[in-house]
Amino acid sequence: MKEQEYIEVYGARAHNLKNIDVKIPREKLVVITGLSGSGKSSLAFDTIYAEGQRRYIETFSAYARQFLGGLERPDVDKIDGLSPVISIEQKTTNKSPRSTVGTITEIYDFLRLLFSRASDAYSYNTGEKMVSYSDEQIKDLILKEYNEKKIAILAPIIKSRKGHYRELFEQISKQGFVRVRVDGEIREIEKGMKLDRYKTHDIEVVIDRLAVNSAVEKRLEETIKTALYTGENILMVIDVDTNKPRYFSRELMCPTTGIAYPTPEPNTFSFNSPKGACSHCNGLGITNEINFQKVIPNDTISIKNGGIIPLGEQKNSWIFKQLQIIAERYHFKLTDPINKIPKEAIDIILNGGKETFSIQSKAAGVTRNYEIDFEGIVAFIQNQYTNSDSSSIKRWAKDFMDEVTCSVCEGKRLKKEALHFKITDKNISDLAKMDVTELANWFANIESEFSDKQLKIASEILKEIRTRIQFLLDVGLDYLTLDRTSKSLSGGEAQRIRLATQIGSQLVGVLYILDEPSIGLHQRDNEKLINSLIKLRDVGNSVLVVEHDEDMIKHADFVLDIGPGAGRHGGEIVSKGTFNDLKSHNTLTADYLAKRKSIKVPEKRREGNGKFLKLSGASGNNLKNVSVEFPLGKMICVTGVSGSGKSTLINETLYPILNAHIYNGVKKPMPYKSIDGLEHVDKVIDIDQSPIGRTPRSNPATYTGVFSEIRSLFAKTPEASIRGYKPGRFSFNVKGGRCETCQGGGLRVIEMNFLPDVHVECETCQGKRFNRETLEIRYKGKSISDVLEMTINDAVDFFEHIPKIHRKLKTIKDVGLGYITLGQQSTTLSGGEAQRIKLASELSKKDTGNTFYILDEPTTGLHFEDIRVLMEVLNKLTNKGNTVLIIEHNLDVIKLADYIIDVGLEGGKGGGKILTTGTPEEVSKHKTSYTAKFLKKEL
Repeated sequence: MKEQEYIEVYGARAHNLKNIDVKIPREKLVVITGLSGSGKSSLAFDTIYAEGQRRYIETFSAYARQFLGGLERPDVDKIDGLSPVISIEQKTTNKSPRSTVGTITEIYDFLRLLFSRASDAYSYNTGEKMVSYSDEQIKDLILKEYNEKKIAILAPIIKSRKGHYRELFEQISKQGFVRVRVDGEIREIEKGMKLDRYKTHDIEVVIDRLAVNSAVEKRLEETIKTALYTGENILMVIDVDTNKPRYFSRELMCPTTGIAYPTPEPNTFSFNSPKGACSHCNGLGITNEINFQKVIPNDTISIKNGGIIPLGEQKNSWIFKQLQIIAERYHFKLTDPINKIPKEAIDIILNGGKETFSIQSKAAGVTRNYEIDFEGIVAFIQNQYTNSDSSSIKRWAKDFMDEVTCSVCEGKRLKKEALHFKITDKNISDLAKMDVTELANWFANIESEFSDKQLKIASEILKEIRTRIQFLLDVGLDYLTLDRTSKSLSGGEAQRIRLATQIGSQLVGVLYILDEPSIGLHQRDNEKLINSLIKLRDVGNSVLVVEHDEDMIKHADFVLDIGPGAGRHGGEIVSKGTFNDLKSHNTLTADYLAKRKSIKVPEKRREGNGKFLKLSGASGNNLKNVSVEFPLGKMICVTGVSGSGKSTLINETLYPILNAHIYNGVKKPMPYKSIDGLEHVDKVIDIDQSPIGRTPRSNPATYTGVFSEIRSLFAKTPEASIRGYKPGRFSFNVKGGRCETCQGGGLRVIEMNFLPDVHVECETCQGKRFNRETLEIRYKGKSISDVLEMTINDAVDFFEHIPKIHRKLKTIKDVGLGYITLGQQSTTLSGGEAQRIKLASELSKKDTGNTFYILDEPTTGLHFEDIRVLMEVLNKLTNKGNTVLIIEHNLDVIKLADYIIDVGLEGGKGGGKILTTGTPEEVSKHKTSYTAKFLKKEL
């Protein structure tokens, strides 16, 4: 039977798809493009991917399925030729501080395996190589090295610990042993024998004393067994004449000092397992330590006047009574400046102490006893931080702390034993600190360093590690290090790591569906990405990409263009074929690809208002002590390859500074020296990439806040006033006005055991969400439910006389979302739509003319036409005198900027400098900048 050449989809109707039939060639690189909201994701994810998932779940027994939760059968007649599906979406990665690049890509897991099987252990006391012996080897060594000598064989049981050990000696004598060696001298065990409990001791049990020759071989064997059993795999041999000890062990052990390591397992090297994690920082590499500068910033003030910040000024409280007693004991007053107080007293105040003392009262001639029992301010703050449930108290405590590198493991996250397993002088933490390029070079010629036995064990592991490193290089992530936490990755980096992990698993015959993999990618890295996808295709997989990027469309074997409009005006396939076929068609996408339409470069750039924000000495993450000026009143674009430090400079440094200055925000900016010009900005609005609330009860009207205004309007109608309805009556989330059968959802869920749940329209309210009384209230002949059904375009005209509502709706229309309805569930919005709803709700806030807008890659999920519409909105804002700062890779946006700040040159260690600034024309003349090279072509 010939394998099918197409994935055939018949009658797809998910969301806004208009019952379409489509044939997608298999084992090809296929791109689906079209306006944002035209139905691309509905076809790729909600139809093809959902069906693939459902078929996989169907393979389980009915019993297993009830635990998995059924998956919806997508709204499609049938799909033929579908292979197993894997989707790589833009979900941002794990935000846990324990997740790192090494753990996501699984390279670290293989490194742990490699170190547990093929590394050499070294003693942390002497630096010698650790040794381990079998019982047979121990016997041969003793016979060889102590021939014709008198020896004692001992089992160490206590190693430098305090205690009197009376019970231990009783136990040893019960087992039939008569002698022990205590602190280097051999003694007989007496009844009731005990040691000084406050000194540290070493205790070994004497198992046997014998003169070594070939006749005692059998006896020696028994003795060694007993000694290793008693001493938990370690024994000690003493030459009776010289009294010199030598250790032997079944486990790894230092031949000189006798310290032993447990047999290494992969989790010995894991900072997420108690076996391997540094116990001081729990494997995080950082701890919160109290900064005394923050507790007592000014030591010329007295305690009474609030010199100790956490305590504040003197109150009538238990703590101040304790401080009063401490003051009497150390002869000072609470009104003295802190720098005049004796050192011991300050020590007790900060770190706590207990003591009893007596003071003679002069007047009465009696002695009174006082007791100090004070936990200390430091301990108090730390307890509040670790044990409090309230986030505001935690924040209060954290104000007095600094995040510092753990003092025990020095930020390496592992126990010291784990760090003394090495391969060619490098431990696992040294490897995790290298960037991927260095790591690749280190692994390139490592075989020569291994012994034959190690090579046999390591060859498979090395193969896995090398292929995975190669894929990271292929997708352009050569600057990352394995110990970089995944929460510090940008969206594009995270997605490409997932891509590298998927390519790394080398599956064949799979359908990969990718959602805009080029996000957060500089034009330069685009080629690398496309080559990775072509590789995936060439080994025999089908690759389906939802994408707007022109390069990606050019390289595709087959392109589907969905349109013609968005939302209810889309959902049809307007053209399909190769890139060249596509150009000749009459569609929006084709117009832009064939350059019949384009986003025009402005005639002249704005002058700005002559004021500047000047940031100096920014040095967070990879920034190299950067100073940069942001001209106000212009559209500024920050460019540079992925990982060059754009987000660190703007999102982690500039935004937190502005936010703290204007709104007293609590996020701490990355380190910087100074900032000037804050007085020229009176409002900052940051629009990042986090998704908007995705619950079925959230919709554009509730998200932008326009629904509250609409409800107030309905509550003011004469009929509502007569009935005494308040705005809450018109909410479908609270009791009162909503239909109680479906609790305002408009749908009822019918649970079907063993089958997916079915959503049916609520029979009481027919999906209108409200009860009959509420629907009787009308404004201009429309009920609240009718308003939710309106598209934004209709609503703009309907509410034109209510400025508050009109302004918000107008902004949504301006960003190109006129086709969605006010009540559309947020879960059904596409990524690009959700991004723009968020944009609209921020942009509809009144601007002051001195507002600073920060947008992080606002073109995510947008088609050429959508970008044009978006840029018009941003241009309007800038024309009013506001400053708009955009972090962006998209050249259509970059060429419209008035001022470009290009960060580079490479990503990671090779980045973090400002290469060039100026208008696009000036920047495009730069010799080395990658942005300049691509920008030149556009201009």
